[in-house]
Amino acid sequence: MSQLLQNVVGELSKLPGVGRRTALRLAIHLLRMDRESVAEMTESIDRFRNEIRYCAQCNNLSDEEICPICADPERDHATICVVEQVADVLSIENTHQYKGLYHVLGGLISPMQGISPSDLKIDLLCDRIAAGGVREVILAISTSVEGETTLFYLMNRLRHFAGLKITSIARGIGFGDELEYVDELTITHALRNRREIE
Repeated sequence: MSQLLQNVVGELSKLPGVGRRTALRLAIHLLRMDRESVAEMTESIDRFRNEIRYCAQCNNLSDEEICPICADPERDHATICVVEQVADVLSIENTHQYKGLYHVLGGLISPMQGISPSDLKIDLLCDRIAAGGVREVILAISTSVEGETTLFYLMNRLRHFAGLKITSIARGIGFGDELEYVDELTITHALRNRREIE
């Protein structure tokens, strides 16, 4: 195989979810594209990596100091949805059901991986709440062990803000899941979050 092709396949296979076979297909596809399109693609990737920044208020990705969501006067600035990663913001935004602001922690507390609360943007969240105007914080954290640890830590930190409503997204059994294949923690959350059928 060409050394140039091997180099490209090696680089592409570093991406998450991209194995060597997929990387080879992508490399061949790039070879078939016209040079101008490939140049635009590589320039976009280069600019993204070098010019992207994090919003000074919520830690979301942004082209400016303040992201478009935080800058939008139409959003509910009294509600903040706390998420683990930027991808979680995109997932929630795609539902078109939430009109508040976000706060991206940048990960989860994980002593095994050496990630402590000080490594996350928890102090930034507390500063936003202390500044006033926030009535509700929605914790949209994953149900992993690390997620539960982070949720517990956040609950303890946020309880000190008088009058602040702290909620968590509903947790439970997914649509179409069969009960016998669902783990115990998910069933526990589903039972706790049960609601009356109308």
